[in-house]
Amino acid sequence: MIQRPLLAVTLVLGVAVFASACARSQKVEGLNRPVVKVVRTAPQGPVAFTHADCKRHARAMRSKIPAGFTVVIEPPFVVLGDESPDRVRQHAVQTVRWATTRLKALYFPKDPKRIIEVWLFKDRTSYRKHAKSLWNDEPQTPYGYYSDAHGVLVMNIATGGGTLVHEMVHPFVESNFPNAPAWLNEGLGSLYEQCGPKDGRIWGFTNWRLAGLQKAIRKGVVPSFKELTAMTSHQFYEKDRGTNYSQSRYLLYYLQSRSLLVPFYKLFHRSRKTDPTGYKSLQSILGTSDMPAFKREWEAYVLTLRFGAP
Repeated sequence: MIQRPLLAVTLVLGVAVFASACARSQKVEGLNRPVVKVVRTAPQGPVAFTHADCKRHARAMRSKIPAGFTVVIEPPFVVLGDESPDRVRQHAVQTVRWATTRLKALYFPKDPKRIIEVWLFKDRTSYRKHAKSLWNDEPQTPYGYYSDAHGVLVMNIATGGGTLVHEMVHPFVESNFPNAPAWLNEGLGSLYEQCGPKDGRIWGFTNWRLAGLQKAIRKGVVPSFKELTAMTSHQFYEKDRGTNYSQSRYLLYYLQSRSLLVPFYKLFHRSRKTDPTGYKSLQSILGTSDMPAFKREWEAYVLTLRFGAP
């Protein structure tokens, strides 16, 4: 099981229909527990896992669904929550569907390798209690995590929808970009912790990670991009100086601001066998081999950013 600790994050959606952190229900035949409320939502476009696939998955897991949970089918996810049925449906439609549609359009032609259960717990007590009773997990973060061992996203949804979008990225990366380096996987996830629509696309905004990164830049302790991209998963997660997530995020944020992010991702994906770290692809998309000079430019750019500014 992989748990990646995250601090609190917020999903910002810039139009009224997405103003909440992204919930009506009816029972689905075959789920025999009358307290389990299942909501049908229309599938959105062609997907590898259909609405019927996800409905069968929900029926197969009915014995482990605790009393009082609402189940929403939102391919390729099955969303479960112990808030009110309306709130669970809001999260499923306004966060899960909204982000899935846009992430797939930009990066991910393939669905996750399996149907992913998204468990949304109403508060810290419910989150910790059910993580233990359902998967024998002791969460390392109060906010949420993705367990590839169990195929579940486990969320304390009271902390907001940003962690949910972050963790949704990981199963898509697993299926579409095998062996992607941790910096890219977490960089993409972190980028969309704070996000909303722009020109019909999902767009990452500045977020809480900015202040710590700016402080590290002023101290001169941010590693080179060659060092960052070469990190193994162990080095990225276990040897983090405190800047690995934020440096990765704001590198991708910079590329996004220059309309280079999607071209970079596609170039890196095509070149992954000969460029497993992405460093050469980064140089190519930036049009420079002088990466120390680029780092100075990037650091100056990051220092101009403000959390909450457009």
